[in-house]
Amino acid sequence: MDIRIELVILPVTDVDRARDFYVNQLGFHLDHDHTVSDEVRFVQLTPPGSACSIAFGKGLTDAAPGSVKGLQAVIEDADKVRAELVERGAPVSEVQELAWGRFVFLDDPDGNHWAFQQIVRPA
Repeated sequence: MDIRIELVILPVTDVDRARDFYVNQLGFHLDHDHTVSDEVRFVQLTPPGSACSIAFGKGLTDAAPGSVKGLQAVIEDADKVRAELVERGAPVSEVQELAWGRFVFLDDPDGNHWAFQQIVRPA
């Protein structure tokens, strides 16, 4: 049996602001931006190199904007990713060295929290 996580819904207050943040500051690819009706708009984006996408919009969730706190993405090089995000103007933390990896953290404009983990394996 295969089980693949392929889409995570994020609650946001301003769809255009969120789309611009994820595309311009984080470098995510804009897959879809479709207004279905006055009640439904669907925006889907994929991080570079990822098999899983995020989506947000209007009429997709009743969760409170900014309530997602457990998003984690795996990266190859925390220093390199941090430098690129800083160059793009993203509000990213300094690299933090933890026992289970090297991390950079950020919140999107609504407060949804991301952790970017460089996995460090013992030598």
